[in-house]
Amino acid sequence: MIQGRLFGAVAAMAVGLTLFFSGLAQAKDFPAVPGEYIVKLKNNSVVLSTGLVSLSTSLKAKVKEVVSAKGGVILVQRPVIELKSSVLASLSNNPMVEYAEPNFIYRASGASPDLPIDPGLSSLWGLVNSGQQVSGDGGTFTGKTGVDINARQAWMLETGSRDVVVAVIDTGVNWQNPELLPNIFTNQTELNGLPNVDDDNNGCVDDIHGCDFSGKDGDPMDVFGHGTHVSGTIGAISDGNGIVGVAWNVTILPIRFLGDDGGGSLADAIKSIDYAVMMKANLMNNSWGGGGFSQALMDSIVRAKDAGILFLAAAGNSGNDNDASPEYPASYPVDNIISVAALDPTGAIADFSNIGKNSVHLAAPGVNVTSYTMRGLESWSGTSMACPHVAGVAALLLSQDQTQSYATIKNRLLASARPLAGTRGRVSSGMVNAYYALTNTTASQDPDDPYYWQKNSESISTVHPYVQNTKQDWTITIPGASKIAVYFSKFETEAGYDKVTFKNAAGVVVGTMSGKLGETYGPVVEGNTLTMSFSSDDTVNSYGFDLSGVAFQ
Repeated sequence: MIQGRLFGAVAAMAVGLTLFFSGLAQAKDFPAVPGEYIVKLKNNSVVLSTGLVSLSTSLKAKVKEVVSAKGGVILVQRPVIELKSSVLASLSNNPMVEYAEPNFIYRASGASPDLPIDPGLSSLWGLVNSGQQVSGDGGTFTGKTGVDINARQAWMLETGSRDVVVAVIDTGVNWQNPELLPNIFTNQTELNGLPNVDDDNNGCVDDIHGCDFSGKDGDPMDVFGHGTHVSGTIGAISDGNGIVGVAWNVTILPIRFLGDDGGGSLADAIKSIDYAVMMKANLMNNSWGGGGFSQALMDSIVRAKDAGILFLAAAGNSGNDNDASPEYPASYPVDNIISVAALDPTGAIADFSNIGKNSVHLAAPGVNVTSYTMRGLESWSGTSMACPHVAGVAALLLSQDQTQSYATIKNRLLASARPLAGTRGRVSSGMVNAYYALTNTTASQDPDDPYYWQKNSESISTVHPYVQNTKQDWTITIPGASKIAVYFSKFETEAGYDKVTFKNAAGVVVGTMSGKLGETYGPVVEGNTLTMSFSSDDTVNSYGFDLSGVAFQ
């Protein structure tokens, strides 16, 4: 049997829209209803004397309603995928228009309705990172404020729609969990049909809440907990209890092909994808991988593409470069696939996460992610945990406009990704950003990216290959600097075991690096001094590293 492999709970488990995204983000981008604009006409009487259809034709924008007949103010609508600045320029240049502006969103003073009241939100650094301390199976981190998917602003615009169906192809889902149940798919034909009968002739008997291809029945109840954890991140409801998902309102279609031990077969993976297509899912979350290249599996993903379905895939947890060593299904050359790497709360790519400048598209929160399992709320780490963050954002985008193609959604996600120093050269875009995606905003460069700083030459290398049980320390000081970061022309260690640890002048750990990272910068250290410590264990050794420069501000 070809085994599927989960890409989550690393420490706990054995297993054409380019033109719309030109320009930089504004320094202050006030929330506004996507695709809606307030227009003041030069001739107030036009509102009363001209029909809305004629006005729409003249303005090349749908006139949604008259806001003020006396003031000559109307509300118009353009497709949400269009760049706001371009629409405003077009409307303002129309000879009928005095001015145009976004349909801004206002809130009561002192109120924060943009954030849910679910108590577990404070632990969800991937949604709202306020610099809180984050502990879990991946270790302890002090988060970096703002390194999140920008959920606070995104939720002011969109919280999802139950008309959007996300297939979670995994170990099943605990569909009885009260924080998931309202968003769980229900097959009305089977619910109202005869027991032990395939009432809708889809090949799965009594599939009221999805299908179980591992257990060969119609109940995809989770045992392992992985699929439940993934589903909580995508779409746990907001009701004042527990945590909340990226898309509070969504429909989750549970599909189980990974069994009680987290493993599953190629045959059942193909059946799962075909079932999701048959049940008209809009998106598929695939937090699993393993095995070699399979033409049959790739063909099933192509069938999903032909049905217009976006296929989100975890990049893998081997600390490898997928450009050099493909990881499937994330690396199949099918354009409906989005491959997702994992970030820690500081904005660095996780030690375990696979990377790929060309083959891994996005990074998302994947370390110490809290969600539901069969035992309650637990913190797990892995690209399995990163992938559902992107699936949730994709669900928000589809909720805006369900006529969008998978290609439109993919392009919006990639074009709006936030560039971080930690993702440079490791993924093809940056960190997923829900608000930028919803508003079609291109993020500005990361001010903490050492690529843009002054640089000095430096030369430090390990022996190649390094020896087992190595322990070495170096201290680097740049007088007058407020921030520094080292530059590696090559970095390659045994992922997860042989590490370089970075500390500031006070001895506080600010980050670690491990794995096959190639050409890269180390973490940013505040102050003019950093200490770098390299340690290896007594098993596998590798190339080591060559450090050739220091960037500073």
